[in-house]
Amino acid sequence: MNLKRTFGAVLTILGIIGLIYTGIGIIQHSGNVTTMVVVGIISLLFFFSGIGLVRDTTDNAK
Repeated sequence: MNLKRTFGAVLTILGIIGLIYTGIGIIQHSGNVTTMVVVGIISLLFFFSGIGLVRDTTDNAK
């Protein structure tokens, strides 16, 4: 398996976990607004960069 594709999968999973954490924090009003916004933005960056790595990386099986 390609290293870029693996790293993309890890970034995507971290992004999903961060988005779930942010969503739960917003629903339960359990965190500071600034913290939730920062975690949400970082999670979106992780998620979309991971998706981009997985999608754009080609497999060169020989």
